[in-house]
Amino acid sequence: MLSQKTRYTIRAMQHLADHFGEGFVPLQDIVAKQNIPAKFLTVILSEFSRAGLILTQRGKDGGYALALPPVDIRYGDIVRLTRGSLALVPCASRYAHEKCKNCVEESNCRLRSLMLKVRDETASILDSLTLADPIALEPV
Repeated sequence: MLSQKTRYTIRAMQHLADHFGEGFVPLQDIVAKQNIPAKFLTVILSEFSRAGLILTQRGKDGGYALALPPVDIRYGDIVRLTRGSLALVPCASRYAHEKCKNCVEESNCRLRSLMLKVRDETASILDSLTLADPIALEPV
């Protein structure tokens, strides 16, 4: 399950991608349009600024903008930066692997084998989509 932080981050990044090339987007514009608490959004955008994905500018015409074109920012990267991993269990992570507590040996764990497949399919999808890709709204 995606954390609230990851969901807020994706929505904020999508918003900035929609306005790419138009200059800096004020924080309050993102807050209002994406229904994200301002304090939380400030923390998220600071983290992504340090990661080199967001530009910030203070002052009257300040705000936030993508540091890279939307086509160069993959959803998989956004999720990894906010969650640390795409895996649902620690033993299925490629880059943040940890043995699970209270589990059987990894070589005998069918749950791990299943979660490796889920992680690989998830990575395949999220790493193939960028902020430039149109995401159609599904009917509610």
